[in-house]
Amino acid sequence: MITPLYFTNIINSYLPEPEASLLNGIIFGVNIKTTKEFYQQLKVVGLLHLVVLSGINITLLAAIISSITKHFSKVISTLITILSIILFVIFVGPQAPIIRAAFMGILTHVAIITGRKNYTLYGLFLSVIFILIFWPDWLRTVSMQLSYGATLGIILFGQSKNNNFFIKNLRLTFAAQVFTVPIIFFYFKQISLISPVANLLVTETIPPLMVFGFLTAILGGINYFLGLVPAYICYGLLNYLVYVINTLAKIPFGFFSF
Repeated sequence: MITPLYFTNIINSYLPEPEASLLNGIIFGVNIKTTKEFYQQLKVVGLLHLVVLSGINITLLAAIISSITKHFSKVISTLITILSIILFVIFVGPQAPIIRAAFMGILTHVAIITGRKNYTLYGLFLSVIFILIFWPDWLRTVSMQLSYGATLGIILFGQSKNNNFFIKNLRLTFAAQVFTVPIIFFYFKQISLISPVANLLVTETIPPLMVFGFLTAILGGINYFLGLVPAYICYGLLNYLVYVINTLAKIPFGFFSF
C-alpha cells in the first residue's frame, strides 16, 4: 500500500534540509525533521502552521480538481471533486483541521449540485456539530481551535471589495489572526509581532508548492528524471521561503514569550 511516507522519501531524494521538511510538511503534514534552530525560527516568525495539514490543502485540491474537470458537466465535475477530497482525507489520515475543511468543502460542492446558496458560517457551524458527534475530543485540541479561529476570522473579516492584490492579501492575513493570536497567547504565552509580515511574504508560495510538490512526488515515483523539473521549481520557492524565515527571525523585538 502506498502511504505518505513513500512520497516523502521521494521528495527527500530531491531536496536538502530544511527545504525537504518544509515541503513534506506543507503537502503531507509530516512532522518537520530539521534543526532546533530552524524550528525556533518558524515559531518566531509565526509560520509553524505551514508544516501542518490545514484547510488550505483541501481548498487548493478542490480548486485544482474543479479546474481540471471544468469541461465536464457541473454534476460530474462536482462529484469528482468531492471524491478527490474524500480520498485525500483517507490518504493522509483523519486529522482535525483536515476533517473540518473537508466537511465544509463537501458541503459547498453539494450546494453547487443542488443549486442552493452555500452559507459559509452555517457550514462552519455544521462542521462543529459533525466533529462533536464523531470526534468530540478534537474540539479540545489547540490545532482544531486554531483552524476554526482562522476560518472564522477570514469569513467575518477577510472579504474585501478592493481589487488591490496587496491590500486583499493583507486583509486576509490579519483576518486569519484575529482569533488565532489570542488562542496562541492563551495556550503558549507567546506572541509574534512579525507574523503578519511573514505570512504576507510567503502566502503566494503555498499554492505552487503544493502543485509542484505533488508533481515531484508522483512523477518522481515513476522515474527520477521526470521529477527533476518540478523539484527544481520547488527548490527555488522553498529557498525563498527559508530566506524569509531566516531574515525575519533576526529582527529584534519581533517575538515575545511570557
